[in-house]
Amino acid sequence: MHRSCPGAFTGAPATRGFAHKQTAQFLVGACSLFGGASTCAFADEAKLPPVTVSARHSRDDAPLSTPGDTGSRLNLSSLDTPASVESVTAAQIEARGDQTVNDAVTRATGFTSTATPGNGGTALAVRGFAGQESVMTLYDGTRLYPGAGTMTFPFDTWQVERIDVLRGPASVLYGEGAIGGVVNVIPRQPQRESATTLQAGFGTQAQKRFALDTTGALGPMLSYRFYVSDNRSNGWVERGDSHTTSVGGAVKLDVSPRLSFTLSYDYARQMPATYFGVPLNGGALDTALRDRNYNVGNALIAYFDQSTRLTGVYRAGDGITIRDQLYYLNTHRHWRNSESYEMDPSTRLVTRSDYIEILQHEQQAGNRLDATIERSLAGHANRFVIGVEANRISFRRDSNTPFGGSSVVSADGFDPGVFASPDPTVPEFRTLTHQVALFAEDRFDITSRLSAVGGLRYDYLDYSRRQLASGTAFGKAFSNVGWRLGLVYQVGPSASVYGQYTRGADSVGSLVTLSQSQTQFELATGEQWEAGFKQELPEGRGFWTLAVYQIVKKHLLTSDPLHPGVTQQVGQQSSRGVELSGALTLGYGVSVEANAALLRARYDRFDENVGGMAVSRSGNVPNNIAQQTANVWLTCSPIRDVVLGAGLRYVGRRYSDNANTAPMPSYTVFDASVSWRATRHIDLALYLRNLGNRAYAVTSESPTEWLLGPSRSAQVVATMKF
Repeated sequence: MHRSCPGAFTGAPATRGFAHKQTAQFLVGACSLFGGASTCAFADEAKLPPVTVSARHSRDDAPLSTPGDTGSRLNLSSLDTPASVESVTAAQIEARGDQTVNDAVTRATGFTSTATPGNGGTALAVRGFAGQESVMTLYDGTRLYPGAGTMTFPFDTWQVERIDVLRGPASVLYGEGAIGGVVNVIPRQPQRESATTLQAGFGTQAQKRFALDTTGALGPMLSYRFYVSDNRSNGWVERGDSHTTSVGGAVKLDVSPRLSFTLSYDYARQMPATYFGVPLNGGALDTALRDRNYNVGNALIAYFDQSTRLTGVYRAGDGITIRDQLYYLNTHRHWRNSESYEMDPSTRLVTRSDYIEILQHEQQAGNRLDATIERSLAGHANRFVIGVEANRISFRRDSNTPFGGSSVVSADGFDPGVFASPDPTVPEFRTLTHQVALFAEDRFDITSRLSAVGGLRYDYLDYSRRQLASGTAFGKAFSNVGWRLGLVYQVGPSASVYGQYTRGADSVGSLVTLSQSQTQFELATGEQWEAGFKQELPEGRGFWTLAVYQIVKKHLLTSDPLHPGVTQQVGQQSSRGVELSGALTLGYGVSVEANAALLRARYDRFDENVGGMAVSRSGNVPNNIAQQTANVWLTCSPIRDVVLGAGLRYVGRRYSDNANTAPMPSYTVFDASVSWRATRHIDLALYLRNLGNRAYAVTSESPTEWLLGPSRSAQVVATMKF
């Protein structure tokens, strides 16, 4: 296990500022993929040199002053970026025992889970916005386009080096979407130094875990990385079996000190629990139903994902670098379930409906090329990046729409039966989306303390869809310009204050699966004002950050008050809030990490069609948005080679309807861990989840149905490193 306490920092951060030396990189080169043609690939596997010339500490030691490329393509540290950027490292993930990306990310500031089987079990909410379109997922810096609001990869933390999160609109970096934030899952890379890690775990609910990670050299020019992870459980609800497998790796070719290529491949197979929650009893949770699974007996959920990437970097000369990434993503998903449940409190009978079978097939092929140059302009240090990105996304859905079928069972005990729908499963529709973007960013040192950071991105998307049964076809072209301008003032060697303004865009639905009615509208637009303060404490004792912001999203779809059946694009939604995060080493082997987020999220203008009438929801809180969140993780080492950890997650009250008549209560979940270095190469750990055995709703499928969080569990994990 990781021996140092999370939040404990060693060594003072180095003085920042890049006016002393120009370690520039300019990316030129040639790769294009649009509709199938492609040429050479140079990619960003090796990172750009840091903006500062002084030596840096690791991300665990100095999280704010370590360069990263999620909050900016300029490879700036958090202290140099006018935005809220945070990292969850592999060491933190290991110390807390988080085995899914969703679990790890929801310990970051302001993030909460809105995961359901329908969205792939990965959806998140932050800064008042929720869903796969509003909170974007990247893998190794590459955007994954969700189809029908669904994303199923990445999910496993075993291959993760770190997870970077950016809070706030990010259209200037990654295109339309991400009005709430971005999650970038960064996998481990090949290393020339040999290292192997084996892990085995067993726990309650018949948990079984096996994992392997190995890396090393394959001669003077080649290095490799290989990993595999397998997790099984009987689950905490009836018929809650799950089985997930991840396998993959990379091979890196160092042609010369200037040129390298990396070929990476990941395969993931998920068979998650076929669980869609429990019906409410008179609008409240009946804890007697906590372990019930109301799905049919032969229910099925299966996800298969593959990611292939050719990446590299070429340093063409002093201050010139060429980067490119060529990638192909392939996913197949299958659902066959009864997904909706409603209980009659007087009879305790549950009506099951929405007998849904859906198959999704999605392929995304793309290429990203950018160029970076660092040069003085009129005696002022300057770093500039310019690039192009192109994607081709094809999507097909087969289904049994309109999803007929129903059954009635007892709430307290029943034969689950089998899936039976009068509607056959047939090919439904196929879509094709072409996307191309041009982007640029710049950082200019106005003075030795004050710098300006700006960015601009233009996106063009061409979308077409064909209904396979009728042969009808339609399409739409979208375009958007996103931009950001911010100022960063260096208060001291390890502290900065910043302000920024950002403009972005969001789709009115899943962009690669829009319906014909949705193509009548343009992209929704958003803007954000943000200011904050960041500081690393002296002698590596910790750090703290403060951010305040306001986001306004316009052009939401809303019903016409005079004609409820007519949809208008005149709605507006906003959020404003304050976020605080930090870590502190207290001495005597004790350290603490904590964060809290308070926000006010509202529909400013929104009308909903209810029974043929337009009902105003203005002033209400959007679905599944928690306006208060907090996380704490405390670590101590009472004796040598033993580390104790304890933490809590707090999520405030949310609503499961736009009318705000169906509140989901707030909840606090306590976790703990104990690790012991048994020998030089072997660590033993005990992970305890939901110590208080709290029954709580993670999210809602409808105002009458909640998806509950896991009950109390324990797992023992043995890790061998050599």
